[in-house]
Amino acid sequence: MPDPTDLTPELLDTLRSWQGRSETLHDEVTAAPVRNLSATLDRDDPLPTAGTALPPLWHWIYFLPGHRQSELGPDGHARRGGFLPPVPLPRRMWAGGRLQWHARLRVGDAIRRTSTIASVTHKSGRTGDLVFVLVKHEISNTQGVALTEEHDIVYRAAARPGDPVPPPQAAPVPGTWSREIVPDDVLLFRYSALTFNGHRIHYDRRYVTEVEGYPGLVVHGPLIATLLVDLARRHTSAPLRSFSFKAVRPTFDLHPFRVHGEPAADGRSARLWAQDHEGWLTMQAEATFG
Repeated sequence: MPDPTDLTPELLDTLRSWQGRSETLHDEVTAAPVRNLSATLDRDDPLPTAGTALPPLWHWIYFLPGHRQSELGPDGHARRGGFLPPVPLPRRMWAGGRLQWHARLRVGDAIRRTSTIASVTHKSGRTGDLVFVLVKHEISNTQGVALTEEHDIVYRAAARPGDPVPPPQAAPVPGTWSREIVPDDVLLFRYSALTFNGHRIHYDRRYVTEVEGYPGLVVHGPLIATLLVDLARRHTSAPLRSFSFKAVRPTFDLHPFRVHGEPAADGRSARLWAQDHEGWLTMQAEATFG
């Protein structure tokens, strides 16, 4: 009997046919999620009111997936298909992204997000098939496009005993900016709730260890990226102009981890990265200001 996860040439052609598909969603920048994310990140921000600027990356708490319970798959994500291509590989991760801000979004704004599947590519890695989906987003308010974003999604085969483990990469020496994060299950739950993220790898310890083969709960890639930008915000008031990030290695809730930053001498850019408790690089990023 054929394996339903086999990526035959015919299936790959079907997946590539999703390229060019688009969807448009509408939302409003309301104050309550801003207040709650501020609390989750342990910030002492003033209460948001109409006109309060939305901090960078906090747009991820809007345009939330509204799938019915019966539409969810066994991993807590929506079943494959719909806007995203129906890739049959069981593990789906947010691998990175690139963002550029053109204007500030503010509490009270009516916002629109137009998303397009830019590419669907297949590669064979050391642990099996990989499918990469690139999604491009444009987020607008009534004044026009405020933010453009490229979002990298990777689909992987299930873990198998004896799979080769990619060699870890040592993180740079501690940066000028540094902060320790304790990724307990409460933090992961609160971020999952704020982003309406049902992916079980972030809160279901039995599922993540017994089904997906990870040693602990997986810290959300977008949460780590948000913590990197938050670190910069704690040390500079310069507005963020662009941000790019790449997930290098999973981070688990078993130990504290650290986020670091090294600003350029002119203050117009910064290198940002995260490292686990063993000193291995888990995420790298670049930010520009101005």
